[in-house]
Amino acid sequence: MKVFIVLAHPEYQSFNGAMYRLAVETLTARGHEVRTSDLYAMQFNPVSSRLNFISVKDPDYFKPQIEERYATETYGFADDVEIEIQKLEWCDLMIWQFPLWWFGLPGILKGWVDRVFAMGRTYGGERLYTNGVFKGKRAMLSLTTGGPPPAYVKGAFNGDIFAILRPVQRGMLQFVGFDVLAPQIAYGPVRLEQGQRTELLAAYAERLKSIESEQPFEVGIY
Repeated sequence: MKVFIVLAHPEYQSFNGAMYRLAVETLTARGHEVRTSDLYAMQFNPVSSRLNFISVKDPDYFKPQIEERYATETYGFADDVEIEIQKLEWCDLMIWQFPLWWFGLPGILKGWVDRVFAMGRTYGGERLYTNGVFKGKRAMLSLTTGGPPPAYVKGAFNGDIFAILRPVQRGMLQFVGFDVLAPQIAYGPVRLEQGQRTELLAAYAERLKSIESEQPFEVGIY
């Protein structure tokens, strides 16, 4: 299986960094081919602009989707965008590793989506959801939260974690055709003892050992 892992955390020694390294090591040891994008280490530019392209459709008015469609037709994406799109096209499974910040993705990962999920190349026309460009591929969110599990259920302090994640799982991943696996959530690792953090990593490693046979879960409507 071909696995693409995207890391979005500024500290490599963080628990997110540990989950990322664990995934790379476990999947590689199982014989899977792994490619990665460590966005902070890459100093990936998250700002969508004309720098996304080496082609120009309309020099007088910048509309990203028009330029994306034109770049799709003319091989006109800038190298940093083209490389990431090719990783999407290559993989069978994509994993995003990130901390949940302000109930959403870190800015660098959201900006990666803004630039890399390009109209014409990754979606457009009738190529959405179950007919999406990446139909047959799978994706999974692996994330950390600041609070404990009871804070992320319906009616609780922060609300249902699946409702929080739906804009990402439905509005980004499923939108372009990925089947979505259940998220891997490490709740409040900063508040845990080292032994508890070790147990979380061990459970993740065990899941990854059979991830190739795991079935998608129902994202649902919240």
